[in-house]
Amino acid sequence: MLSTIKHKLITLLQLLLVITFILLEEIIWEGVAYPVYKYVHSLKILQKVEAKLHGVNRYVILVIFVIMLASVEAFGLYAGYMFVSGHILMGLVLYLSKIPIAAFTFWMFRVTEEKLMQFGWFKWIYEKIMAAIDWLKSLEIYQSTMLKLKTTKEKIRQFWRSVKIKYFSKESPFVTRIKKIYYNLKQALKK
Repeated sequence: MLSTIKHKLITLLQLLLVITFILLEEIIWEGVAYPVYKYVHSLKILQKVEAKLHGVNRYVILVIFVIMLASVEAFGLYAGYMFVSGHILMGLVLYLSKIPIAAFTFWMFRVTEEKLMQFGWFKWIYEKIMAAIDWLKSLEIYQSTMLKLKTTKEKIRQFWRSVKIKYFSKESPFVTRIKKIYYNLKQALKK
């Protein structure tokens, strides 16, 4: 009996971890933060900053990185507090405002990773985080959830494609009617 309860609690904890990770990775990172990161990475001015960062002392880089990371996390925690306390809009604004800072922080990490990894404790923490993510991704519950999510995303894509073909292709009756209404309205306004 006790081992059954323990097993169910561990499964529930794993499920909560997996759902949290999937939300962070699939929705926030893939949907919002990664496009912002790509945009930040493509900026010409940052390419100049990247060249200058290679000449900066590793301790200065560490301090800048830690300050940026701490501010991103503080924004996230405070946004969570705002959500829980009922200030949904303010929490959403705070959370969305942290995304460009997080993208810039991630960009800075990628640019200065070699220097940051020279700190033994930093490298150790990074490796432990990556090992935890790998462990999470190896769980059966993660893999089955991702498979279901992938299937659901494909069904949504197929549905959207059929809607686009049915209603928004150049030959569809819907588009033809809209064009006719627009043309008639345009003609009526000319009179």
